[in-house]
Amino acid sequence: MSDDSEKKSRKSIRLKGYDYRLPGAYFVTICTENMKTLFGRVVAGEMILNRFGIIAREELHKLQRTYPKFEIFNDEFVIMPNHIHAIFWITDVGATEPVAQKPVCRITPDSLGAIIGQYKSRFTKAINKQRRTPGRQVWQRNYYDRIIRNNNELLAIKKYITDNPVQWEEDSGVETPTFIK
Repeated sequence: MSDDSEKKSRKSIRLKGYDYRLPGAYFVTICTENMKTLFGRVVAGEMILNRFGIIAREELHKLQRTYPKFEIFNDEFVIMPNHIHAIFWITDVGATEPVAQKPVCRITPDSLGAIIGQYKSRFTKAINKQRRTPGRQVWQRNYYDRIIRNNNELLAIKKYITDNPVQWEEDSGVETPTFIK
């Protein structure tokens, strides 16, 4: 299948008609390409980050400087050997009047997709520079997200994130958590 025909047949997994710039909490999972173990290892239920895992954590925190409306908290993300689970908060803090901007590559500026795209790009450049592998793909093309709708869901997702390293040995793949199926 050619690249053009593949792009035309792809279906969005985003919630149709939803504005991903709106303030709220979003549960996000980002996976490495081919689920390659890249960020470290789990030992006795604890994630031990390697140098790439440390860069992944640092780049998450740097996003807060680039996007004034974005927040992430240390107890609301986990970097696993081949994926990241996080709660991304988009707030009204730092908000300005909306300015009509033309989306680049169909991604709306200051949206969840733009933030994740920036994260993936920065991380990829940083580790490819260290590995001397310019242009190498690091991430799967897409990401999983869920709009967190209430406090009970938020608490369940936080527990899922916290417990993820303990569950690693039982399930080293990434599946949709049962509480949101």
